[in-house]
Amino acid sequence: MKKTILLLLVLLVLMSCRSVKKHNEQITKLHDVISLHEDIDKIYEQLKRHHPKLYQYTSKEVLDFKFDSLKNTIKTPIDSREFYRKLAPVVSQVKQGHISLSSANKWYTKRERKKLLKRKFEFYALDFEYLENKLWVKNTRGKDSTIVGSEVVKIEEDLVSDLIDVYKTRFSSDGYNTTLHNRYVGRHFSNFYYNDKGFVDSLKVTFKNKDSLFVKTFRREQKPKKSKKQDSTKAIKPKKLTSAEKKVNRLAFKKKRKFNRKHGFIKKRKEYTRNFGFIKKAKDVAYIKLRSFTNGNYKKFYKESFAKLDSARTKYLILDLRDNGGGRIAEIDYLYSYLAKESYKFIEDSEVNSRVPFLKFLMSNTTSNSLKILSGIVSPIIVVQNLIRTRKRDGKLYYRFRHTKIKTPRPLRFKGDMYVLINGNSFSASSLISTHLKATKRATFVGEETGGAYNGTVAGIYKIYELPNTRLKIRMGMMQIEAPQKQEPDGYGVKPDIEISPTINDRRLEKDSELEWILNDIEEKG
Repeated sequence: MKKTILLLLVLLVLMSCRSVKKHNEQITKLHDVISLHEDIDKIYEQLKRHHPKLYQYTSKEVLDFKFDSLKNTIKTPIDSREFYRKLAPVVSQVKQGHISLSSANKWYTKRERKKLLKRKFEFYALDFEYLENKLWVKNTRGKDSTIVGSEVVKIEEDLVSDLIDVYKTRFSSDGYNTTLHNRYVGRHFSNFYYNDKGFVDSLKVTFKNKDSLFVKTFRREQKPKKSKKQDSTKAIKPKKLTSAEKKVNRLAFKKKRKFNRKHGFIKKRKEYTRNFGFIKKAKDVAYIKLRSFTNGNYKKFYKESFAKLDSARTKYLILDLRDNGGGRIAEIDYLYSYLAKESYKFIEDSEVNSRVPFLKFLMSNTTSNSLKILSGIVSPIIVVQNLIRTRKRDGKLYYRFRHTKIKTPRPLRFKGDMYVLINGNSFSASSLISTHLKATKRATFVGEETGGAYNGTVAGIYKIYELPNTRLKIRMGMMQIEAPQKQEPDGYGVKPDIEISPTINDRRLEKDSELEWILNDIEEKG
């Protein structure tokens, strides 16, 4: 039995190594023109088959022309990365923000990954922001903090301004919105650079601080090993804890773990997804910062937060949704139940292209074989559930979520005045809840137009499809998620009542001009 298990493990390792080698050969070789044209046809076919709002912002005639033109421009063999550079701008013409195309990057064996984990590359520890048509180092999780606040001028021989112009063509917002482009390209600049250039061991970067240029070379370096005490006999032995002390430590650990889960602790950045506090000692102004609607136990956070607001009889609530890229519909529906003034319907039935959308989502060519087998076993249940929830109306298919039911606000709902902070990176779910708050005149909005559309977005569940020849992957939403409220013209985000955009000088002075406006407005109201 042991020999059989050992043999199976060896075979799995060998198969894994072969698949890594095969993948890397596939993405680096030059693909013939016929294969490239086949992948273009495949990706457009997948979009037409699964995306319910493919022609919402760009007509069929225009998209047909874009994809045909791309085929006509490819007349010589190219590798997968070059194909990504050509294909991404065409896919972005769909103008649906949840569609993304990933470049074909190198795979690594388990041994190679383990070796890479022992090395650090400080360039990827930098946080960037794009302000006033320039790329700035906003923060660093590395050791060199002297470059924070500097402008990034060149990377190797490429002008950053040229890179930014190119990267902006490789993704889109929902519709015709433009604020997302500047916010998103800065926030995700490292990812764009990696998709463009691939793995590198060193980068020469030219920075500008005030009027001075300087160059810093980032290298992939070995992480420092933990120092060992040379003389173990002199090492201080840890104090032996009593049973009572051990119990106190266990309880403290459990308490901290619950707190981290409730607030959505982000280990990599050592910060929380959900944050609550009072700005004034009198507790008449509260501030909730939500970085996303994803990780953690959100119900406990909102229950406790709104109980505190009710107990303190707070007059003003500031909801900060800047740089919130979205997340769970269930969470924003739950949050809105504490903010709504009257009964509401959170979303409409979702337009889909299939009666069994969840089965289509599970049975993709990127789904692991084990998950496909499991999905096949439970498929009768999935199919029945999908058929019960899917209905045809006016020649279109619609899927009904539980969030389409009429709901009433919670007893502890906040009844005071609200302000909402938004910017171009307020996307998806954060735009959806903003639509409700804006349409019902529940809050004063301060900042920039949201990157997500007022009239909804195609998201919900996602199809990830890998192109057969070049191995590029496309990710697309499969459900139109929208609030009952609509605005004209279509294709724009939730717009602020008070438009304020941060400046370079604000960042240098560590000044939050949007938040300051709100606090001054509250002060004037007395």
